Amino acid sequence: MGKDKNQNNQPSDSLDLYVAKLAFIGASIATLGDGLSAVAAGIALEALEKKEQSNNKSPQNQNGQSKQLEKMQKQIDDLINELNQVKKMFRW
Repeated sequence: MGKDKNQNNQPSDSLDLYVAKLAFIGASIATLGDGLSAVAAGIALEALEKKEQSNNKSPQNQNGQSKQLEKMQKQIDDLINELNQVKKMFRW
């Protein structure tokens, strides 16, 4: 009789594991989405600052903006790479 109880729990355990994996995937994607939203907000802020400072263009100012944009692009690339790693972990 002990075997019957264990066999009955196996599908439930398998389902619980599947649900936990899906929850983890969802949380990971949500976290990456939040990160992308933050980067997008930073880019929007940078664009507004650039527009405001358009009258005071100088080579030094443009160089600083270029570095900031490169930094934001690297953050986006890092987030995309992290999402790809999560996808690889959960390929069936």
